[in-house]
Amino acid sequence: MASTYSSDLKLELITTGEKAGLWGSITNTNLEILQQSSSGYLSLAVGGSDITLSLDNGAPSNGKNLYIKLTGTLTANRTVTMPASAERVFILEDATVRGTSNRTLSVLTASGTALAIPVGATMLVKSDGTNTTKGITQKGYNTITDSNTPYTSISGDQIFANTTANPITILLPASPDVGDEVTIIDTRGTWGSNNCIINRNGKPINSGTANLTLNTNGQSITLVYIDSTRGWAYKTNTA
Repeated sequence: MASTYSSDLKLELITTGEKAGLWGSITNTNLEILQQSSSGYLSLAVGGSDITLSLDNGAPSNGKNLYIKLTGTLTANRTVTMPASAERVFILEDATVRGTSNRTLSVLTASGTALAIPVGATMLVKSDGTNTTKGITQKGYNTITDSNTPYTSISGDQIFANTTANPITILLPASPDVGDEVTIIDTRGTWGSNNCIINRNGKPINSGTANLTLNTNGQSITLVYIDSTRGWAYKTNTA
């Protein structure tokens, strides 16, 4: 019987009596794959196209790395796809440039649901072979001005809201999960003259149905999603 391959890392599993004289090279390749999964680092350019990671049978491949740094200037919304059926834990670092068009960057397991990556974040993500879900997130910061407003936020965003020139609008996530957070900070102390408008995007804010106007200079606010009744609530609100 020929070799088979493990479901997650595609290690070659040699059948008894097979591969005479090849055990050494196959074992060394398997060790290289295990090294990739435990400490492998990859810088991956995603600016110009979507990327489907590889999990090749019996060979090192880019989807087996532990840490993947995503780079490049996004020319459109981009998605990184992990092949289906394999269970993987890996780390993604967003080092891309999104630009004033507010390009999005997401990760998914093939045929699963896309998981948005906050600007500048480093995320531990988990694929169960069907979907990719987020674990620990080290948040980054995203500057929004009148040149890229309105901006649709995603869970984990920490937004430097610069209203020096004009008011800006930030939309909260349309389909939030319980515990999702968005932080917005007045970076220039100008919200009093040029407001920052928080569009509720269909969900309540503190049980109300009105958008939120931030008009205090130097204010910062973190909103956390509770449920469909309370909606977004203040976790912190400082001036």
